[in-house]
Amino acid sequence: MDPYKYRPNSEYNSTHWTTNTGMPVWNNNNSMTVGVRGPVLLEDYHLVEKLSNFDRERIPERVVHARGAVAKGFFEVTHDISHLTCADFLRAPGVQTPIIARFSTVVHERGSPETLRDPRGFAVKFYTREGNFDMVGNNFPVFFVRDSIKFPDMVHALKPNPKTNIQEPWRFADFFSHHPEAMHMFTFLMDDEGVPKDYRHMIGSGVHTFKLVNGEGRETLIKWHWRPTCGVANLATPEEIAEVQGANHQHATADLWDAVASGDYPEWGLFIQTMDPADEDKFEFDPLDVTKVWPEDRFPLQPVGRMVLNKNPDNFFAENEMLAFSPGLIVPGIAYSDDKLLQGRIYSYSDTQRYRLGGNYLLLPVNAPKCAHHNNHFDGVMNFMQRTEDVNYFPSRYDPARNSEKYPVVTAPLAGRRERAVIPKENNFQQPGERFRTFDPARQERFITRISEMLLDDGCNAEIRRVWVGYLTQCDADLGKRVAQKLTAKSAL
Repeated sequence: MDPYKYRPNSEYNSTHWTTNTGMPVWNNNNSMTVGVRGPVLLEDYHLVEKLSNFDRERIPERVVHARGAVAKGFFEVTHDISHLTCADFLRAPGVQTPIIARFSTVVHERGSPETLRDPRGFAVKFYTREGNFDMVGNNFPVFFVRDSIKFPDMVHALKPNPKTNIQEPWRFADFFSHHPEAMHMFTFLMDDEGVPKDYRHMIGSGVHTFKLVNGEGRETLIKWHWRPTCGVANLATPEEIAEVQGANHQHATADLWDAVASGDYPEWGLFIQTMDPADEDKFEFDPLDVTKVWPEDRFPLQPVGRMVLNKNPDNFFAENEMLAFSPGLIVPGIAYSDDKLLQGRIYSYSDTQRYRLGGNYLLLPVNAPKCAHHNNHFDGVMNFMQRTEDVNYFPSRYDPARNSEKYPVVTAPLAGRRERAVIPKENNFQQPGERFRTFDPARQERFITRISEMLLDDGCNAEIRRVWVGYLTQCDADLGKRVAQKLTAKSAL
């Protein structure tokens, strides 16, 4: 008998019940007892194993992005950008790469409704010939804070009160009253886009600035953008939200599954914005600041390819709960920028997966590369990789593996003092004001109503409200005035 033929795989299921070790189970309905009525015997190994396995079925849910839906498919290059990058999966039009995509809410727990006002995660794992590339973003092109040192505080403020376990608006109104850079993010969160109709009808954004590196080593700053071919749609009114949530609290997951199952495959176009690093300091904003967008009239969207989702997951736990993303996973031809939030996420995302799934989480089938790979990362808890090598060190005359061929990398020199400081070009209010002024009157009124309702929470004091009105006034004088009027009407200023 080949001991490696029957590896853990449901395709090799026996026709009868067994224990995890393969021992036949002739009665899976009754525990072993003394007499017909009991008590139960501890020697009933099958009972103990069954209960013990059940007790451990759940793993820690993600701290953020806990509620999510997954689909698989492919990415196809449609436009040549080989002059910008030597990334193999972007080498030419027509090249296809298998992918898995996960869409999620951010703040709320795994069983929460998908109609809550919240950013949405938009993450895609590309299984390329040169390793896995994770494009980890959101449905908004900006973020709340620009420095990763504030990320834990931000999440704590948005999560439920640790005393009451209730999400309370005064907590995030208080926190963000100290962070004026969040105003731009709030023009998305409190806008109609704060509750997408479903996952198929929302945009995606890489949020951060990355670099593309071509074969000659030339660097280009870029932003990633996804655009749904079916268009963007939101749940704009409380009545729309209540109607959908009342019918199905997991409507977005069901919509994605049903679309794929019916052959109405969701599709997004991938676009980039590009900037010459030499121009980095020529604008009124910092291009690496995640609280800013690159205006499309100055940095137009350039098409790259398309993503098509044509297969549902085979198993929710294996391909959703154990699916792990990290913006640190890149491939040759793609590089990090100096974005302060990105720099922290490079570490933190992989670290949280090691806590949640274990140190060998990249061996799990959904996370493992689909190309040949080799290293000396041996052993550890739950390392199930079959290895037969005699040598587990490098270099060695007994192991033919060598360093890969060198590929172009970022070579820009770094210099400066050690600092803990805010970036020089904060410019916190220009872009949120510009965005607010693009809203039609009805959309403006809905936005103002949502902001005012947050600030009218009983926990907010007059100082917090005054700070917010001051920030909003700096964004747009009419916006600040109209929010102040709503607060004054309730004697809240």
